[in-house]
Amino acid sequence: MVRAAPTGPASAATQISADPPFEPADDNFHRSPDDNPYWAETTWWSFNVPERKIGGWLHAQFNTNRGTVTWRVYVWDPAGAAQPDLRYFRMATDIPVDDPTPDLRDITVPGGGFSVTMLRPLRDYEIAYADDASDFALRLRFEGVHDPRRFTPGEPPFMEHTHLDQLGRVTGELKLDGERIPVDCYSIRDRSWAPRGGPRPPDKAAKPADSGAPAPSRVRHPGGARWREIERERGRGRIQYIFGHSGPDTGFLAFVRVADADAGGWAPLNHGWLLQDGRFELLDKSTSRMKNYRDPDTGWSSHMQVELVDVCGRTLTAEGIAVSHICESGGGATALMRWDLGAEIGWGEDQDIWHPKHFARMRDALQAVR
Repeated sequence: MVRAAPTGPASAATQISADPPFEPADDNFHRSPDDNPYWAETTWWSFNVPERKIGGWLHAQFNTNRGTVTWRVYVWDPAGAAQPDLRYFRMATDIPVDDPTPDLRDITVPGGGFSVTMLRPLRDYEIAYADDASDFALRLRFEGVHDPRRFTPGEPPFMEHTHLDQLGRVTGELKLDGERIPVDCYSIRDRSWAPRGGPRPPDKAAKPADSGAPAPSRVRHPGGARWREIERERGRGRIQYIFGHSGPDTGFLAFVRVADADAGGWAPLNHGWLLQDGRFELLDKSTSRMKNYRDPDTGWSSHMQVELVDVCGRTLTAEGIAVSHICESGGGATALMRWDLGAEIGWGEDQDIWHPKHFARMRDALQAVR
């Protein structure tokens, strides 16, 4: 059984808030507080090529108490969103981690996965990956624009998680079907460590009636479009995560409180930042909000309006358009987003995560003709 070295500070959600800065040791693994087999440590890197409407991910989840890792690398563009149509997709599940003391600051993910090399603690990294059989490769450098941002544990969606997000300039090269494509963008990395993927607690909410209408306890603010009402049913595991930046001085990142949206479709934002004039501030959760619109054919996000207010009262209005999608699970999709940030153009993502059955119900309502 692989045990990660106890290199970081205490990670119990009750011992930290949004304020303490991360430490260099947080670049490495964190010891699980118990033997929970679902204790997980993640590393995620994103990039994009706006001129080609290309988005890309490298993601690994280490279940250190089980001694395994599941990783995936993929690239998408307008050619197609389903796995067979993606420009590149590779995933390896539950690969044994044989190193008894792996170091996430200098690691090649087992099973042919990508590598991560820390160059400057909490700031700069190199990420590399190659699949010679597919004539595919990535070599990227992530240079953090700011220190990693911590969001408060104990609030959705971080009920047990210690989580960080960080904006960085991502430069390097993508080799796609043998074509060498320069990468120069601003995008996000994130990390979390906490139990993940275990059995869900029993659902105490009443099941929808046979008529298909949601039980009252499922929808906090009934009314409005039927598909929007289905979308904001509580207890469905819905997560939506959006971000967009035009560079190191302007942009935003936010988690959407979908279940708290009003009947008109405006949903408050729970965690995140506003970046303006090169200064980061936390979002004002009471006034920042987003309204999403969906493609009636796919049900995926097509465009959205975002009204951002930070805790200092600064404001920014952002309008996003989805230019390409990837759909992994048959439910929602991740979109590469083009953002109008005032007079500036930014790029980022909309990660629209659903349980497939919940998504199917929403899409059926969106496509209804009577």
